[in-house]
Amino acid sequence: MNAALLKLWERVQSSFWFLPSLMALGSGLLAIALVILDESHANAWLESQAWARGWMYGGDADGASDVLGIIAGSMIAMAGVVFSMTLVALSLASSQFGPRLLRNFMRDRVNQAVLGTFISTFLYSLLVLRSIRHAEDAAFVPHVSVSVSVMFALLSLGVFIFFIHHVAMSIQGNEIVARVAAELIDGIDRMAVGKAGGSAGAGGRHEATPGREHPREGQPWPVSSHTDGYLQIIDSDALLALAVRTGSVLEVVCRPGRYAIRGTPLVLVWPAQVADDTLAAEVRGAFAFGNQRTAAQDLEFPLDQLVEVAVRALSPGVNDPFTAVTCVDRLGSALTRLAEVELASPDRHDEAGTRRVLIPAYGFPQMLDAAFTPIRQCASASAPVSIRLLEVLRVIAAAASRVEDRAAVERHAQMIARATCDGLPEKDDRDAVEERLRAVMG
Repeated sequence: MNAALLKLWERVQSSFWFLPSLMALGSGLLAIALVILDESHANAWLESQAWARGWMYGGDADGASDVLGIIAGSMIAMAGVVFSMTLVALSLASSQFGPRLLRNFMRDRVNQAVLGTFISTFLYSLLVLRSIRHAEDAAFVPHVSVSVSVMFALLSLGVFIFFIHHVAMSIQGNEIVARVAAELIDGIDRMAVGKAGGSAGAGGRHEATPGREHPREGQPWPVSSHTDGYLQIIDSDALLALAVRTGSVLEVVCRPGRYAIRGTPLVLVWPAQVADDTLAAEVRGAFAFGNQRTAAQDLEFPLDQLVEVAVRALSPGVNDPFTAVTCVDRLGSALTRLAEVELASPDRHDEAGTRRVLIPAYGFPQMLDAAFTPIRQCASASAPVSIRLLEVLRVIAAAASRVEDRAAVERHAQMIARATCDGLPEKDDRDAVEERLRAVMG
């Protein structure tokens, strides 16, 4: 799929307007369909059915107008309350856990669906209300449509009660951390192609196609970034088609999630003879940039969100080691999963098995550095967090089967132990740290 379309879909998923708009459109079409049904005198048939007489509205036009007016007014008022509560939750989450977590709240389908429920009920009642005719010689009461509106109002009341519960749960620290960790683990599972220790390429990367290397001789043609921003999407299919058509090899030097400065290299093209301004424009079209990182292809983004929460919790102004420990536990779950699997190589091959597109890959040592280095630097004076870091590293070390992965775990354990012991005056605390270090080293 085109990179611009993928970027648009990512933005749509993180918006408050898309799902409510779809729900409002559906309610409007339903209102028109039911009014047409009422005008076709189908309500007379329904009134003749015993099972329908108990729930259908049986009042006159004035009563129907009053009912619909009350429902419409109350729904728009409740929508305002929902919007206010959502803004309060967003403000609290931003100040306590970091502004980058706002994306997770905006992607929450419950918040979008609740807002859409009240807007849809309001629009439905308004459209049905305008169809009522009060003239004595041409009075019209859409009994079925009014009855459905009452049912929507009762449903909206239940949704409102559930929304209060959901907001109270969603702003709790453990819930926020758990949702971000689940997104990280889902990203790892999507990229996993098997258990660690199987057939893998260099660096523990699984090569989907054994293939062969296309010769890369001489100086490549650098394709520079045409804008400033974070790389969000790479359309690898478009790059592969372009490389096959031109008989070239494209090496991407900027990974999703990295910031690209205008004029810096984005892709290297081999051989340089096939490259020109037209090719450069087509290459740039396979990349989508934005003002912020997204988790679409950036596996480190949710990991950095967990690290940000932990670092904020360890700051002197907050001093909340329990939240930091929760983040460490979730990072341990994700990194243990990462140590157990082989990740699919992002490189792309042509039909002959020749590698045509080279894309920077994620590796366990790099992910471990990104996760534990900032926390270690901020937790050197916090014995509980440092000890928990070592305990989590012991679990990760037991799951790591690759030599380079285990070496990275042991290196971090030694750094944590040194930094922590230097700041602990009590011998018993230092002994506890050294005991955890020995468990990691095996």
